[in-house]
Amino acid sequence: MKGLLLRLSALDADAATAVRVIAHFEALLGGGLEPASLVRSTAGLAGCSAGLELPDGRSARSGPDGVALRGVPEHVSGRVELEPAGGVWLERPGAPGPFDELVLEWMAITARVLAGRPWQSRVPQAADPALVELVLSGREDAPDRVRALRLLGLSPDAPLRVIAVAGRAGTDVGMEAVALLGRGGLRGTVRVARAGSLGAVLVQRLEGPGRAGDAAGGSPDGGTSRDGAASTACELRSALHERVRERGTAHGTAQGIRVGVGGGADPLDARTSWAQARSALRFAVPGSAREAVVDHDELGPVALLADIPVERLRAQEDVRRLGRLARGERGERGERERAGHGGELLAALAAFCRTGSLRQAAGELHLHHSSVAARLTHVEKELGWRLRDPQDRFRAQLALYALRLADGGEGFGGG
Repeated sequence: MKGLLLRLSALDADAATAVRVIAHFEALLGGGLEPASLVRSTAGLAGCSAGLELPDGRSARSGPDGVALRGVPEHVSGRVELEPAGGVWLERPGAPGPFDELVLEWMAITARVLAGRPWQSRVPQAADPALVELVLSGREDAPDRVRALRLLGLSPDAPLRVIAVAGRAGTDVGMEAVALLGRGGLRGTVRVARAGSLGAVLVQRLEGPGRAGDAAGGSPDGGTSRDGAASTACELRSALHERVRERGTAHGTAQGIRVGVGGGADPLDARTSWAQARSALRFAVPGSAREAVVDHDELGPVALLADIPVERLRAQEDVRRLGRLARGERGERGERERAGHGGELLAALAAFCRTGSLRQAAGELHLHHSSVAARLTHVEKELGWRLRDPQDRFRAQLALYALRLADGGEGFGGG
């Protein structure tokens, strides 16, 4: 019956179904768990055979009917590796199902707990899109918005923060938002819904602006939070960094997520935080967690660039030349770039502008510093900048921001 439920839900994929999938594995994490029960339950949920091999050598396979399977699988439709060895997989005939990636991700998380890794999470709740739309609207009367907030389980008296989530074309943004947030990365009350082409996330923390640890905390890929507000972005970066690390670079869904974080606002003025979240999203690019999650508060006056019409941004000479470099077109000072090299050049430029250090930029990009230096030399040659000069580096950073805004955040992998 669980397999049938999943297949029927897949006909209209949404955040509610993603929550059910995550809740299924959270229930497993809350009880007595062993390899055979995990693969048996996963196979029943997915409606196909499943298997796992833990780093300690324990393994199991099961069919969707709960019968244990022996031997080596004939066809693996999807797999996630475990560290330092092993993995989890599904054995679906033909193409993977629309929820298989989510099922595999959470099967892998559960398997890591079996292998001795601690886990603590809260399942975000899928919200009624109509109620979320009402809260984010500026057209409805205040009493209607208060009622919507209470129906969502939110307080009309505590600050609210809104987050915008975008995914790669062809993905379900509601499911992507739940998959990311279901890792327990965000504290407080979390409600998720689809809002047009974006995922909208409402976050409310009744305990106040962050715990003492937030001020000293940070993400593996995203810097250090300055206060409880900034910790929201840091928590999201940590969750995304972990997801990309687990899924690997071969999985475009994890790599394609972009997130914009709005500022804290009175719940009756949530539309302001929503507007800020969508503005911040325009600065985000797929890639590293630091670049893919943008906090409107962290942008400061740079956020004002979003008010400039796109046509004016595209017409600016630095932006035009940077765009040609990103696309690999023949520049004024060099030859046409090989396929994909333009994105590599801009990724190096973004990392160097952000860190101001060649070695730190190389560390972020997982490259040797000489490789990053060669790419930056190429950029300097093509655009006539001296990136060691603070003024030219500032100019390059502004041009990068403007290019992202002009391209709608999809122009290059700026990680």
